[in-house]
Amino acid sequence: MKIYLRNIELVDLEQYLYLNHPKRKFHELNWPYFKQKTEKELKNYVDLIKKELLKNKKNSFLFKKLIVDSDDKIIWEVNRYRKSKETLWMEIWVVIFDETLWWKWIWYIALKKWINEIFQVHPKIVRIWLTTWSWNTWMIKLSEKLGLKKEAVYKKARIVKWKYYDSISYWILREEWKNK
Repeated sequence: MKIYLRNIELVDLEQYLYLNHPKRKFHELNWPYFKQKTEKELKNYVDLIKKELLKNKKNSFLFKKLIVDSDDKIIWEVNRYRKSKETLWMEIWVVIFDETLWWKWIWYIALKKWINEIFQVHPKIVRIWLTTWSWNTWMIKLSEKLGLKKEAVYKKARIVKWKYYDSISYWILREEWKNK
């Protein structure tokens, strides 16, 4: 399966709304980091995206890309934000909508493409950071397979269903990634 990263477009919004539905299983992986939106909050967010796209403000959503297959079916979403503007540090994450693909190899290719794009589009960024939690073993394996280095383990930093989990941070510097 070939995959591509691309910007979100108006034609994606109905599918994007469906894929992000609060009852979707992928939210279980996001619980410690992102408050799950209600259906109404999600609809409002998608309406905001639509308004921005209709105003032709494509730059408003450059912090996120859709990962699509060769049929242009949305599979995942990758995101980024500046962790520190002063030290040129970017944090990244991935959302996998289709739980049947959680354990497939495409996550590796998608995140590798995203890291490549960030370093290419933002030549001043020197550091990329990714944070996950101890229950999310596939993201831990992904980070290590990509060559990201474990930087910190924050013990009992996340609570999911009344149980504590560790928060785990990984990083890579631009000069180390160039050799990948």
